[in-house]
Amino acid sequence: QVQLVESGGGLVQPGGSLRLSCAVSGFTFSSYTMSWYRQAPGKERELVATITSAGGSTNYAASVKGRFTISRDNAKNTLYLQMNSLKPEDTAVYYCIRKGAQWYWGQGTQVTVSS
Repeated sequence: QVQLVESGGGLVQPGGSLRLSCAVSGFTFSSYTMSWYRQAPGKERELVATITSAGGSTNYAASVKGRFTISRDNAKNTLYLQMNSLKPEDTAVYYCIRKGAQWYWGQGTQVTVSS
């Protein structure tokens, strides 16, 4: 079955960096556009970044553009999110998502940005 497992979250000080990973299985990873979403307490889920199946095109939310980088390794069936210059407002649970006729979500990984 389809599985998406995020990792790499944690507590980081403002200005710090984290790299999230999402290991996938159960489908042909290289055939799908993938995205990262996040959800902060009391807020709606927010699209953070998207990458096309071969990695040739990416898109970012205005709030993270220039600080976050989405990438993928199709040989390793893994999606990444490099997050730099983190701010307290980046605190959220981060999810990787496979979109399509049916959406699949991972369990999420907590990112907390605090001094």
